[in-house]
Amino acid sequence: MQIEAVDFFYLSMPQILDIGDGSQDALLVRVAAGGYVGWGECEAAPLPSIASLVCPMSHSACKPVQASVLGQRLESADDIVRIGNLVRANSMDLLQADHTLSGIDMALWDLLGRRLQEPVYRLLGYPRAYPKLPYASMLFGDTPQETLEKGKKARQLGYRAAKFGWGPIGLGTVQDDTDQFMAAREGLGEDGILLIDAGTVWKEDVDAAALRLPALQACQATWLEEPFVSGALDAYRRLAAQAGPVKLAGGEGSHNFHMAQHMIDHAGIGYIQIDAGRIGGITVAKQVADYARQRGVTYVNHTFTSHLALSASLQPYAGLEQDLICEYPVELKSLAVELTREHISLDEDGLIRLPERPGLGMTPNTEALQKYLVDVEIRVNGRLLYTTPPLTG
Repeated sequence: MQIEAVDFFYLSMPQILDIGDGSQDALLVRVAAGGYVGWGECEAAPLPSIASLVCPMSHSACKPVQASVLGQRLESADDIVRIGNLVRANSMDLLQADHTLSGIDMALWDLLGRRLQEPVYRLLGYPRAYPKLPYASMLFGDTPQETLEKGKKARQLGYRAAKFGWGPIGLGTVQDDTDQFMAAREGLGEDGILLIDAGTVWKEDVDAAALRLPALQACQATWLEEPFVSGALDAYRRLAAQAGPVKLAGGEGSHNFHMAQHMIDHAGIGYIQIDAGRIGGITVAKQVADYARQRGVTYVNHTFTSHLALSASLQPYAGLEQDLICEYPVELKSLAVELTREHISLDEDGLIRLPERPGLGMTPNTEALQKYLVDVEIRVNGRLLYTTPPLTG
């Protein structure tokens, strides 16, 4: 079969707030081939990604992404790998291409799984999908008391692990951050797995980050995530050498395999966090999971949007039993909640399991999404390059 259509849908909440919440808008991807449809999601600003799909060619290595996808053969996993390589070659100088490819790649795996009546993890070579331990992923409260209450609520809902991120961390004094860390620990309980996300707040200032290490050690944080910007490998490595039992985590900013490889090899991290919606899709994420296992680094998904993205992000390491922990956003906006008809829920043991349905096992709720659909039109010299397509199943 051949790929007949690649459709992008810009979805958005009525109001976008200036907070670290990636569930406020979404770029939904639909791919059609041979009478089948697959769905994916890009973790990127929707409008630039749509533009990269359809933009006029600048030169031989700067072509629109769709030029390397439409009309391509899709019969096996090898075809998905081949299409991804073609996009990277033909759109090498189009820096949005990897983000744009990510949602397309997800949709290709979903479509192939639906056609072959297999869940994606089996197409990736895993005989089974192991249950994962989800951590309730949320923002720090504005005050320690608010953080405390968030931690208590997470435990009441059955989460055995929680991650608190962004918010006021790093913007005030060391004592301010200490109070937040201790409040998170108190709320989560002594036996809970506590994870801290600094949201790159210290850029590459190792000294500023190191001042927080005693408090992180005292509250028994398992990891400190993204203390520095992506690519600050030396800063990561230097802080890791001082952090003792607190491991560093990072990698969500990686938008190709080599960026993730450099984090694993040179940043001293204990956990590599990969977003399948950024790095080039499920295909590249699986390559990173395989490499991380070889290097003794724990693979973790990065997901802060819908359960379509959650399912896609879990597939690359579904069959790795020892890589247990996974991100599970708990403060989603209604758009992200309503994006799919199905959801991945905690069981009585506080674990989650991938759906055993074909593909990604998720169906977009196209009726519910109509109210979030953003009407977009792109014209160049009077020629219509893109208009929002009808959103149907």
